[in-house]
Amino acid sequence: MKKMIVFILLICLISVAAIYWRINHSVKVSQSELIFYGNVDLRQVNLAFNGNERIATIQVQEGDRVTEGQVVATLETERLSALVAQAQARCEAQRHAVERLENGTRPEEIDQARANVAAAQTDLTNARRTYERLKQSATAGATSQQDMDTAQAAFDVAEAKLRVNQKSLDLAVKGPRKEVIAEARAAFRATEAELRVLKQNLAYGTLASPTNGVVQSRILEPGEMASPQRAVLSIAITNPKWVRVYAAEPDLGKIRLGMAATATTDSFPGKIYQGWVGFISPVASFTPKTVETTDLRTSLVYEVRIFVADPSDEMRLGMPATVRAPLTQETVNETGGPARHRDR
Repeated sequence: MKKMIVFILLICLISVAAIYWRINHSVKVSQSELIFYGNVDLRQVNLAFNGNERIATIQVQEGDRVTEGQVVATLETERLSALVAQAQARCEAQRHAVERLENGTRPEEIDQARANVAAAQTDLTNARRTYERLKQSATAGATSQQDMDTAQAAFDVAEAKLRVNQKSLDLAVKGPRKEVIAEARAAFRATEAELRVLKQNLAYGTLASPTNGVVQSRILEPGEMASPQRAVLSIAITNPKWVRVYAAEPDLGKIRLGMAATATTDSFPGKIYQGWVGFISPVASFTPKTVETTDLRTSLVYEVRIFVADPSDEMRLGMPATVRAPLTQETVNETGGPARHRDR
C-alpha cells in the first residue's frame, strides 16, 4: 500500500513538473525579449476561368514560379471568335445606318424630287386643258358624258399626284426625323455593347496570374470543361509571408504594431529572418491544439502575425518557426526600414 502511495505521489510530481516546463517553455518572457513559437503562413489563390468552355492549354506545372500577368492557361475560343466577328459586322452595318440618317438626303435625291414635282405639274396642266376643252364642247352636245367623266378623273389624279410629289420634296428637303436618328443611334449603342460583352468573353478565354507566386496544385487538365466554379490552378503567394503565433493577454501590453522581430526555423539553423509585427487580432480565441502558450490550453489568446522578409523563398507553409521580439527597440515599417516608435 505504501508503495502504491509513493508511486501516485511520484506521478503527480512528474505531472506538475511537466506542466511547469510547458508553461515556461511555450512563450518565454525575459527582461529583454519575448519568444513565441508558431508556424509559417501565407495566402493562396485558386484561379478559375470566368467562362464555360473546354480547356485548350495549361502552361505551368506544380512548383513553377509565376509572375503577375503571366498567362497560365487558355480555353478553346473558336466559337467565341465567330460570335465576335458576327457582332462586329452588325455593329459596322448599324454605324453606316446612323451615318446615312445623320447626313440627311443627298442633293441628287432632292433634285429628283423636284423633277417629279415639275412632271406632276405638267401632267396636271395637260389634264386641266383636256377637261376644259371637253367641257366647252359638251355645251354644244359634241362630247359624251363618259368622255367628260374620264377627263374629270384624269384631272383629279394629276392633281393628287402633284400633291404627293410635293410632299415627297418637302420630306427630302427636311431630312430624317430626329426620332428616327435617335432610334438608330440607340440601336448602334446596343450593338456596341453586345460587341464589348462578346470581346470580354473572348478575353476570359485567357487565364493570367493575378500575382507573383508558386503553382501549388494543377487541378484541371486540357480537354476538361472549365467553369467559374471549378478552379484550374492553385497558387501560393510568396510575398507577403508571416509567422502566425498566439500571445496571452498579459503579453499584449508588450507587443506593438511595427515592432521589430526575428524568426528562425529548424530547417535552416543559424539563419535569421528579419521581420515586424504586422497584425494583432482584436478578438480573443481559444488556443489551437498546435500552439503552445504560457497559459493552459483552455485560456484565451490573441493571434499575432510577424511578417518576415524571405527573398530566397526558403520558408514553407506550415513550417515551425521561433520568433524573438526585443522589448527595447525601434519599430520598423513594412519595407523593413527603421521607424522610431513613440512609446505609449
